[in-house]
Parts: sequence; structure tokens; C-alpha cells
Amino acid sequence: MSEQERARPQEDPEDHRAKPLNPADFPGGLDACLEAVLMAVDQPQQAQDLACALQAGAAEVESCLEGLSHRLEREGHGFQLRRSARGWRFATLPVYQPVVAAFATQGQSAHLSQAALEALAIIAYRQPITRAQVAGIRGVNSDGVIRSLLVRGLVREEGLDPESRAALLVTTGLFLELMGVDSVDELPSLAPFLPDEGTAVQEMAALRGVRPDQGSGPGVVPDHGQRQV
Repeated sequence: MSEQERARPQEDPEDHRAKPLNPADFPGGLDACLEAVLMAVDQPQQAQDLACALQAGAAEVESCLEGLSHRLEREGHGFQLRRSARGWRFATLPVYQPVVAAFATQGQSAHLSQAALEALAIIAYRQPITRAQVAGIRGVNSDGVIRSLLVRGLVREEGLDPESRAALLVTTGLFLELMGVDSVDELPSLAPFLPDEGTAVQEMAALRGVRPDQGSGPGVVPDHGQRQV
């Protein structure tokens, strides 16, 4: 190391992390920062959480999000910025769902995986149902297979659970068409083979590692890998 390099003060990497974040320092300002964050996440985000992360005022963030939502609607994009009880998120406009499904499944097998079939059966016979309830019945995280079912247009979100405020999943008209029925009431009577709601609650408690009731030990996630639905 030369004398000049020794004399130069060493930059502390902590300085970058400690520097306050200012959205105004980025091209496009707060609007562009909000777009970047929402494009990078899978779950809806509350305005308050976005404001905290970007070190901006909650009211300012809320105003920017509403403005961005209106702008996207005016400009006629294929996606929207949608606000729900769970927060803000980008989402494909429903009218373009067939286009997305066609692209997503291009070159792929038309057959669903065993995991996707299991999740689809649970949704069909227990709808409306939340993602957490599907995971509770299956005993494993089901976000990936549910996302596949959404992309294929076999299920959709409709309404919110009154207690958890989580999105409720239901089957679509395409699902009924592929099954060759006019309504879910015409589906084969497989519901008795699925756990009842009490069992689902216990299994969801087990997923969280808590005791389903005071008299039992720690919940153990049952193995549903062999369940035929």
C-alpha cells in the first residue's frame, strides 16, 4: 500500500447503511420508488409500511399511490394498482387473464401437478377458502401451487375473509367448463374425504407451532402427501 493510499481515510461500509433514504434522490422521486417496491413484492403492502420503508409521510405515500392508480387507469395499461383491505399491489386486469394464462402455459405440460390437483380439489369443495386454510388442510405451504392455479384461470380471488381479511379463493367458469359441469353442486361427492373445518383449524395451529388446545401437546403437522382428492 502506497503512502497516498495510507493517508486516504478508509470508507466505513456502515456509512451507506446509516445514510437516511430520500426518495427525492432517485429518478422519478417517490412515485418511481413506490413503483419499484411494489413490482418487487408478491404481497399487498400497506401505505404506512411503505412510508416507513421509504422514510416518507404516510399521507404523501397514500396520495402518490392513488395518483398512480388513476394514471395507470387513464393510460390504458394491461395492469392496475389495486387497493384492498390488505394493502396496495399491482395486478393484471381481469380482461387480460386469458392472455397471461396462454403465455404462462406455453410449452408447458397441460397437466397439473399432484400438489396443484390437491389444492384445486380443496378449493373446489371448500370454497370460499383462504390460502392459509388450504395450507392448513394440506399441511404444507401452498402459495406456489395456488399461484399456478390463478395463472391458469382455474381459481380466482373473490372477497375477503371477515375475520382474517385474507383474500378468499373460489373456482372459475373455466374450471366448471373443463370439469363438464354447470355448477360446483354437480361435482362428484368427494367432500367427505376432506377434513372438516375443525381439523383445518388444528392443522393451521400446528403449522404455526402452537397448541391447538390447552390439553394437547405442540401441534405436529400431519403428512397429507398420500391423501387422494
